[in-house]
Amino acid sequence: MPKRSDRPRSFLRPEERAAVMLAIRAAEQSSSAELRLHIERDVPSKAPIGGDPYARARALFASMGMHATEARNGVLFYLATRSRRFAVLGDEALHAQVGEAFWPEVAALMAGHFAEDRFGAGLAAGVARVGERLAAHFPYRADDVNELPDQISFES
Repeated sequence: MPKRSDRPRSFLRPEERAAVMLAIRAAEQSSSAELRLHIERDVPSKAPIGGDPYARARALFASMGMHATEARNGVLFYLATRSRRFAVLGDEALHAQVGEAFWPEVAALMAGHFAEDRFGAGLAAGVARVGERLAAHFPYRADDVNELPDQISFES
């Protein structure tokens, strides 16, 4: 298999991108939550981020307006392609339901795939696991509105 590009827009192979998008759509069709994936080349090293993927995910979460969803149940999956560092961040209402231990479980699931260069499978598995919990705590409603875009976003 060819070497994986570090360029954010070409990091995921077409079939991987399709699998991730299918997982996001499935999670959003079974819950009222909003899921996003943001990919960039490097975690910014300057303050206040300081190379911390979780701090970067928090900053992106705010700048993408993910905290403004009605039910406060958005989830951001963040991946830096060069360092292969990532974070998963859920909004406060979801975090209150699933607890602190849930997020490292999702990260470990994803990291197992990432270690085998299966980034699409890892992201899709993480999204699916989060989707299961979202469906349990925030089931889909007939009047649900898609509050945020579903496409993958990339560093600007």
